[in-house]
Parts: sequence; structure tokens; C-alpha cells
Amino acid sequence: MTALARLLTRINARISLFALLAAGAGLVAMTAIVAWTVFGRYVLNATPTWGEPVSLFLMLWFILLGGSVGVRELDHMGFDVGLHYTRGKWKSALVIMNEALVTLFACAMVWYGTELAAKVWSDRLPMIGISKGWDYVPIIAGGCLIALFSIEKLLLFFTGEKLAPMPLNANGISGEI
Repeated sequence: MTALARLLTRINARISLFALLAAGAGLVAMTAIVAWTVFGRYVLNATPTWGEPVSLFLMLWFILLGGSVGVRELDHMGFDVGLHYTRGKWKSALVIMNEALVTLFACAMVWYGTELAAKVWSDRLPMIGISKGWDYVPIIAGGCLIALFSIEKLLLFFTGEKLAPMPLNANGISGEI
């Protein structure tokens, strides 16, 4: 069980890094698109119609990918105040309950996100011509990552292992995990 926990945490560290880099790239791309849209509107007097829907689509991705990384790095979706003031068996019970509820919430994101995407898949977003269902794919992806990271934290709690840090150092990506 400990070997499985170590393997999962090494894999999740890389997945988390990829999600963080993708979220950062999405944020930069959205900023560039908004800047181009404003430039087009006020300088060129020709607003790119695709700017707003594409930037909103990118925002969905970087919010949900970044949020899932926050769940793994213990910065998002937790019960820190209650855990700080609780001792003994109650603290263990709260940790398990917290991660179980986060996992349940993530599974609901996947389930209902999939239902929403399926219901509107035949509709098209008018300015960019892609399926409206793509608006719900980030919810599904974020839910999958949050569930994966919460299950990892539960497994690590039961085995007594520690969470692997993000594979970054001051110079960028580290070779160690």
C-alpha cells in the first residue's frame, strides 16, 4: 500500500505541474486575447467577435485546472479552522470526512458536467462555431483532477506518507520528484 501511495503521489505531482502550467498558459493567452480585443475595438475600430467567447472559454480552463492544483497543494477546499482546533480521534475523523466530501463533490462535478455537456453538445457557440458542450468539459476535467488528488490525500493519510512537493525550484522545473 505504501508503494502504491508513493507511486500515485509521484504521478500526481507531474499531473499537477502540467495542470498548473496549462492554467498559467491559459491565463497568459486570455490576457493577450483581451488586449487584442480592446486594441481592435478602440484603435482599429474593428472588434474581433471571437475575443470574448474564447477568453471566457480559457478562463473556465485555468480556473478549474488551477483550483484542482490548489486542492492537491492543500490551498483550496478544506476545513482548516476545524482541523486546527481539533485533537485526537476527532481530527482523524475530520480529515477523512473532509477528503471524502471533496471527493464526492468532485464526482458530482464530473457526473453533472457530463450530463450538461451531453445535453447541449449539438448546440454551437455562435461566434466561434464549436459545440456548446465544450463549455462543460473543463468542469469534467477539473472534477476528475480534484477527485484524483483527494483520493491521493486519503491514501497518504491512511499510509502515513507525505505529499510529494511540486517539482519546481527557483530555477524552474526540477529533475526530482
